[in-house]
Parts: sequence; structure tokens; C-alpha cells
Amino acid sequence: MFNFVKIETHKFLNYYIIMVSYKELGLVNTREMFAKAIKGGYAIPAFNFNNMEQMQAIVQACVETSSPVIMQVSSGARKYANPTILRYMAQGAVEYAKELGKNIPIVLHLDHGDTFELCKDCVDMGFSSVMIDGSHLPYDENVALTKKVVEYAHKHDVTVEGELGVLAGVEDEVSAEHHTYTRPEDVEDFVKKTGVDSLAISIGTSHGANKFKPEQCTRNADGVLVPPELRFDILEEIEKRIPGFPIVLHGSSSVPQEYVHIINTHGGALKDAIGIPEEQLRRAAKSAVCKINIDSDSRLAMTAAVRLVLTDKPAEFDPRKYLGPAREEMKKLYMHKCEKVLGSAGKA
Repeated sequence: MFNFVKIETHKFLNYYIIMVSYKELGLVNTREMFAKAIKGGYAIPAFNFNNMEQMQAIVQACVETSSPVIMQVSSGARKYANPTILRYMAQGAVEYAKELGKNIPIVLHLDHGDTFELCKDCVDMGFSSVMIDGSHLPYDENVALTKKVVEYAHKHDVTVEGELGVLAGVEDEVSAEHHTYTRPEDVEDFVKKTGVDSLAISIGTSHGANKFKPEQCTRNADGVLVPPELRFDILEEIEKRIPGFPIVLHGSSSVPQEYVHIINTHGGALKDAIGIPEEQLRRAAKSAVCKINIDSDSRLAMTAAVRLVLTDKPAEFDPRKYLGPAREEMKKLYMHKCEKVLGSAGKA
């Protein structure tokens, strides 16, 4: 199961690094998964997780909807949960899915890796896919860093996601004040020079729950804020330049207003929480966009459920009594995304 690499670090001592193959954990990479998604006109859900309840909800939802899934781990999640524990959680997710009755394809993916060392560590620890985000760097430096990660990852049959363009917003350790749309004229050169397996682009999505300011939106007849439409013209131009190549959308939570309302009427203070309309995400999923990242929506679902329980039952102190309902709410959200938004249900 493990490959042991001997490292001489001291005259008298030998240290060993354990390298884990994701295949031994029962995971898959994204190559075949993306090819099927592009051909079938749907997108794979990429759900972030930090703890057991999130992992359980993801697996339950994707088994019940028969959907393939990418389980994402950010740099912050690795620090929070511990890399070794996360690896075994991913292996547990594979076995849990089988226990629930379906061996769905599961990817363990590093979200927004920002250094070669971090990506290498994840490859060595059993991740089946990594993202190297050099979008904040000058173009040539982004190319060089991405290529370096690709060369290492491909030696272990691990797929790599790169990024061109910058998304605004804050989520975990990813932060940018302003977005920069992806330049279609760069994508062909970037893909050719780096050898990446998929490309994250910027067409108007953003990280976090506060994706748009009210002044960026219009109001419909009911007075509800309507955000601006994604730049599908940029997406279409990118598709023309790299036809059939897997495209990724980050920052694609829709920020369900019912969760915002529950949170704010039960002690919370969310402001201007406006997300990406689901009909726009469904439109994107029918194109070459074959991976759509969703994190904030599950955080909102979890927080709303926890606040609801603790407000209604202020004497409750058993974590299972509020994390259990939170898990169920997240599962409901994930199932909705697979069935009604991404089109991935029934594709496992």
C-alpha cells in the first residue's frame, strides 16, 4: 500500500517518508470523470469539506443521487483537520459509499494550492488531484510554477488544475479585492506550455457568501436583488480556442436566501449575501465547464441548522443534537445541487 522513500538526513540516522498512492485508497483522478462530463453536458460537484459531518453529508447525497464527486480540501482545511486524518477520511468516504450501496467515483482534490511544496506534499499523501493557483503571479511565473507541479504530479498519475484570471472575495486563505477576467487569448498558450488537465477561469464568480455588492445588482418586480450575469461571452471564446478542454468555475455558491434569513433571525449578522443564480450555473454546466466549486452554500446550510437548534433549545449541549441536523441540511443541499443544478445525478 505504501511506497517508502529513504532520506539520508544525518550521519547516524535514517528517516523515511511515506508516499501514499491514491489508487490504494480507492480514489480516482479527474481525467475520465471530466471527459464524461463534457460529453454528457453536466458538471461534477466539487464540495469542500473540513470535518466528519460534511464528509458524511457529501457521500450520502452523492450515493443517493448516484453522482460522481470531487471532495475538496483547502490549505486551511488541511491545517484545521490534519493531513493524515483527511487522508483516512477520504479513504473512509470510499468505503462508506460502498457500505451505502454504491461505489461512486470519488476524487480527493487540493483546492487553491499556492506553492509547489504544498502540491507535492498532497500528491505524496494520497491526493488524486491538485490545483496550483498561480493566478496572482505574472503570466510567465504562473506558467513556470504550473508546469513544475504538472511534471511532478503526472509522474504519479495525479491530475492538475491551473488557473488564469483572479476571482474577488474571501474564502479560507484565498483573498482578492478585485477580480480580473480570464483573457481568452492566453488560454491556448497556457494549456500547451503547462500540460494542465483542467483550467479554472474567471467570468464573474467570486469567493465567499458576499459575492456582489447591492449597487452591482438590479431589483426584480418583487424587490429581490438580482446579480449581474456571468460573462458567458468570455466562456464561449475560451471554448473556441481550446475546444473540449475541461473548464472549472470557482466561487459558485448560490447563497440560498432561506439560510441567510434563518441565520440572521437566529442571532447571525450576514450582510449583502448574494450568490450566483442557479440557472446560470446550469447553463455553464452544459458547456465545457465540467467542475463547479461549491463551499459557502454548505457553510450556510450548516450554520443555519446549528443556529436553529441552539436558539430553539438553548439548554442543548450535545454536539450530536445540533451537528446531526446540520448534516441532514447539508445533505439536502448537496442532493439539490446534483439533481437540479449541475446535472450530475445518475452519472456515477
